[in-house]
Amino acid sequence: MARAAPLLAALTALLAAAAAGGDAPPGKIAVVGAGIGGSAVAHFLQQHFGPRVQIDVYEKGTVGGRLATISVNKQHYESGAASFHSLSLHMQDFVKLLGLRHRREVVGRSAIFGGEHFMLEETDWYLLNLFRLWWHYGISFLRLQMWVEEVMEKFMRIYKYQAHGYAFSGVEELLYSLGESTFVNMTQHSVAESLLQVGVTQRFIDDVVSAVLRASYGQSAAMPAFAGAMSLAGAQGSLWSVEGGNKLVCSGLLKLTKANVIHATVTSVTLHSTEGKALYQVAYENEVGNSSDFYDIVVIATPLHLDNSSSNLTFAGFHPPIDDVQGSFQPTVVSLVHGYLNSSYFGFPDPKLFPFANILTTDFPSFFCTLDNICPVNISASFRRKQPQEAAVWRVQSPKPLFRTQLKTLFRSYYSVQTAEWQAHPLYGSRPTLPRFALHDQLFYLNALEWAASSVEVMAVAAKNVALLAYNRWYQDLDKIDQKDLMHKVKTEL
Repeated sequence: MARAAPLLAALTALLAAAAAGGDAPPGKIAVVGAGIGGSAVAHFLQQHFGPRVQIDVYEKGTVGGRLATISVNKQHYESGAASFHSLSLHMQDFVKLLGLRHRREVVGRSAIFGGEHFMLEETDWYLLNLFRLWWHYGISFLRLQMWVEEVMEKFMRIYKYQAHGYAFSGVEELLYSLGESTFVNMTQHSVAESLLQVGVTQRFIDDVVSAVLRASYGQSAAMPAFAGAMSLAGAQGSLWSVEGGNKLVCSGLLKLTKANVIHATVTSVTLHSTEGKALYQVAYENEVGNSSDFYDIVVIATPLHLDNSSSNLTFAGFHPPIDDVQGSFQPTVVSLVHGYLNSSYFGFPDPKLFPFANILTTDFPSFFCTLDNICPVNISASFRRKQPQEAAVWRVQSPKPLFRTQLKTLFRSYYSVQTAEWQAHPLYGSRPTLPRFALHDQLFYLNALEWAASSVEVMAVAAKNVALLAYNRWYQDLDKIDQKDLMHKVKTEL
């Protein structure tokens, strides 16, 4: 009975707020998940509703989610998302807002390995790299660049729409507003099919495009074209990271928001209503035991899918019931290996002559996707990248944990191996339809957008959309939701 008392008090307070009228801001908001999506949506919700709204962020693990680091030999290295595209405008804004800095870039050459030899090798000379691309693949690389730039030019419209307060209740509506039926169709056709239509050769797709997609998604050119285009855009632009670790963005946003971080596993969301106003009871469990609280708005900022064994979140009291999100996720294993590279495996018996810091792979060898000589999250002015003959920290990305024999294939010897296993991205093609952000009146699924494309910036875009959607719904500003022909509307407003 003692435990029920604070719940009854909270419910009474929320009912009083609900009775105060439509102009009153929400009293309490719950966010489930403290990754980049959850921390960003907490920031955006406070930005729109004001500082008086209480925001509780539930996190069962570590703040940062798929932005994480691992300590190796007294240095910290990225084990999750390692870098961001220069056009990641929300992430750029977060870094400026929080007073963080870009990490100093340490240049290294890249190559694509095909199992027996290198398919493509980067040099230190830009014009020579272009000549090699032309010599091997004709103008396919130019056609690819034009295709990606066209997609990105349309996608960048989302920032203008969001700046004017527009939001979308479903992923399909958002995509249609940016690229009309073209973007929606790109979620149903493969990268390979789309590139062949614009004149990119099959050889270029097999040798280069597939390697980039394996590096970013762990998937092939059979994945949907829209997600593939977003991945290929990241490969073409300049990349950056956060000094001290990318996860500082998440912790910084939560601190700035003064969100109440509750370390617990959310088990259910139950609908209650009074006088036509929805209230949501969030039940959770932690080391202390089981408890629950009531909220005006709930945002789910963690993946919901049937094969996610770590998520047992259920929904009760909804009519019609909220369906499980269909589809599977692509497992990715990141292994940080402190050791000596076996350069002979890559055709360089003398390790001193091995010139590459980043190795991408085609479909073969299948046991790893990328191999990178990585730098710590804190880089001093005197820092230099380890030479191939020296013991270095290598990041190996693979679809499964590496066996000892596979580690021995890649490394002559090693001091330590530390791993992080992620349900990193949706397994594209495993879901027949695109999910919706709005699950109920004020219940939202932020991660819906990653079924169109998955990246840190995409999650930030989804966070802004959900915050605007919640705000516009709360104040019944329906003219700002799911509007068509937004380019014309925005130009008119300007």
